[in-house]
Amino acid sequence: ILVGGLEYFPGTLHIYSDSALTLPAIIGIGAGGGVLLIAIIAVLIAYKRKTRDADRTLKRLQLQMDNLESRVALECKEAFAELQTDIQELTNDMDGVKIPFLEYRNYTMRVMFPGIEEHPVLKELDSPANVEKALRLFSQLLNNKMFLLTFIHTLEDQRSFSMRDRGNVASLLMAALQGRMEYATMVLKQLLADLIEKNLENKNHPKLLLRRTESVAEKMLTNWFTFLLHRFLKECAGEPLFMLYCAIKQQMEKGPIDAITGEARYSLSEDKLIRQQIDYKQLGEAGTEVPVKVLNCDTVTQVKDKLLDAVYKGVSFSQRPQADDMDLEWRQGRLTRIILQDEDVTTKIESDWKRLNTLAHYQVTDGSLVALVQKQVSAYNIANSFTFTRSLSRYESLLRTSSSPDSLRSRAPMITPDQETGTKLWHLVKNHEHSDQREGDRGSKMVSEIYLTRLLATKGTLQKFVDDLFETVFSTAHRGSALPLAIKYMFDFLDEQADKRQITDPDVRHTWKSNCLPLRFWVNVIKNPQFVFDIHKSSITDACLSVVAQTFMDCCSTSEHRLGKDSPSNKLLYAKDIPNYKSWVERYYRDIAKMPSISDQDMDAYLVEQSRLHGTEFNTLSALSELYFYINKYKEEILTALDRDGYCRKHKLRHKLEQAINLMSGSS
Repeated sequence: ILVGGLEYFPGTLHIYSDSALTLPAIIGIGAGGGVLLIAIIAVLIAYKRKTRDADRTLKRLQLQMDNLESRVALECKEAFAELQTDIQELTNDMDGVKIPFLEYRNYTMRVMFPGIEEHPVLKELDSPANVEKALRLFSQLLNNKMFLLTFIHTLEDQRSFSMRDRGNVASLLMAALQGRMEYATMVLKQLLADLIEKNLENKNHPKLLLRRTESVAEKMLTNWFTFLLHRFLKECAGEPLFMLYCAIKQQMEKGPIDAITGEARYSLSEDKLIRQQIDYKQLGEAGTEVPVKVLNCDTVTQVKDKLLDAVYKGVSFSQRPQADDMDLEWRQGRLTRIILQDEDVTTKIESDWKRLNTLAHYQVTDGSLVALVQKQVSAYNIANSFTFTRSLSRYESLLRTSSSPDSLRSRAPMITPDQETGTKLWHLVKNHEHSDQREGDRGSKMVSEIYLTRLLATKGTLQKFVDDLFETVFSTAHRGSALPLAIKYMFDFLDEQADKRQITDPDVRHTWKSNCLPLRFWVNVIKNPQFVFDIHKSSITDACLSVVAQTFMDCCSTSEHRLGKDSPSNKLLYAKDIPNYKSWVERYYRDIAKMPSISDQDMDAYLVEQSRLHGTEFNTLSALSELYFYINKYKEEILTALDRDGYCRKHKLRHKLEQAINLMSGSS
């Protein structure tokens, strides 16, 4: 570089080709791009596979939905068809059936002392002379109103005097006073008046009165109605109640009933509904002696029960043979007879489950001949045995295909796992408590709600019988039968008590009457028809009757029931009917209130007549002996209470009781 006289050398300039990245950078970028490309390809493959799986799942769900829809349609179609045909069949089947009413004594005993077959009040008291003398003195004291009231109130004040004791004392008193019903009624009215007073003093809601059996008076009231409504049951209300029982029993037996759990294809109770598809076939309807219909899924005991039901139709349950006393023979040819049993060497065992034998298990075919014969112990003990008898049983049934299914009574025995083998018995459905359900079982339970349509079908079939019973109970003059005097007399008494205490709320009066008669008497009878009739009540029949009884209680209530999707099925089942039933109850109470009052003289005459008719049903001394147990247990408290009361002191009731106590202990 020349600038004027200066010369300058800045250095050497090197020019390279244009390159933005180094070789390592290029290699790194290439490797990163490759990894990214592989990742994108992997994501695309996974997405495609996921989409294919989703499509497959969607198709499977669509197929399940289609199956569910077809099953729901089939169930609804079956339910509708059953609804159209069953009512006529039930009515025809029950024509001419004799009603097996219990005798007055057995009927009253089952209500007063449920579950006790041989109660002491039915037997003669075998006791020394001093004991008998003491009991007669005790009887005189019980016939003194002030002593009896003091005795009852003192017992109720004791903490150890349990609910069971209250019911027992009430029943023993009514048994002991059966020959003096007019006196028992006077005492009952006083006890009820005292109970109302106590209820108001404790500031309890008036509607709670008579709701539960928390006093001797409440159980006495139940027994009082039991005594005085027996004739009304026999002449009027018993028939629709028995028809309802028969209708429920026959409708349940049209489909399979699980002999272990008591669940059934047809039910009013959601808890006792079989929620699985049970494949079954109908066998037989004609025979040489008695027409019978059975199912191939019935256990041997269920078949025996069905045969006995058919042979002894109209005969009291206690008067006929029991299934356990009979053998079921399958007759093949002229000589070969196979005795069928619920369990034998052919019984199938899977894992720890043992399945009861059914007609299908034995491959009993259409046209086969079976006979019910007296049990042969030796033959019964030989599993899968053959017996050769010379004469045929008079009870035989030829099994042929029939148009309608039927099944046998399920007794729902409580069968526990075998302690030695650990096997558990099952029939149609395995107990839900066990977790070893097969995948197929779980799958069928996913759609179990569709079987609830059967509740509606069963309800529709039984509707006529429920309506007949409710209409009879809530009518003042049904089928020419007048309203029992006891109902009018007690309702008027409750109205008098409400007037006396200035209770003007109509809902309170309505509730008192509902708690007094429908809830204390009718609900008990509806749930337990075996208290009125000589019959057997199976677990599925019991569950259905409980739904009817709950409906009966709901229609007597003054409160509005708000129903939603979480409401119990039994409430939803009769939701549309209850307003109509409520109007029947209200009309019934109004009609009774309008009827002319019954004078005390007329009522006493009626009660004296009842005492004359039934005064010897129970052994009075035996009832007094049972009551004396409470005198002995609470002796000091009762003697002290007698001392405190002015009337009791004036009439020396403590002294008389001490005399009875001394006689009982054997001292002078």
